[in-house]
Amino acid sequence: QVQLVESGGGLVQAGGSLRLSCAASGSTFSSYAMGWFRQAPGKEREFVTAISWSGGSTYYADTVKGRFTISRDNAKNTGYLQMNSLKPEDTAVYYCAADSLSTRVRLNKPTYWGPGTQVTVSS
Repeated sequence: QVQLVESGGGLVQAGGSLRLSCAASGSTFSSYAMGWFRQAPGKEREFVTAISWSGGSTYYADTVKGRFTISRDNAKNTGYLQMNSLKPEDTAVYYCAADSLSTRVRLNKPTYWGPGTQVTVSS
């Protein structure tokens, strides 16, 4: 099993940037693909981005492509989400998630989830 905790959320103006971190513990982080998801009030949780266990493959939702970048540092057991050119519609709770199968992450069905961190983008 792996435990995940997000950090780095907050309030930012439109056009600004934030970097989220996802600290993993309890198991070998490098064995897991990981991803970021978000849920806005009144909306369903949606896939944002995913990265393979090695970091060699990345996937993005069309809504964030070109603005967000996922990365990971397996030596530090940490994943990251760099968010640039933020828009008010990016406002949501952002969740880090992981699974031993990258397909499950990309299909919005990862096994392990963090508690989430709030990102608010003001206009």
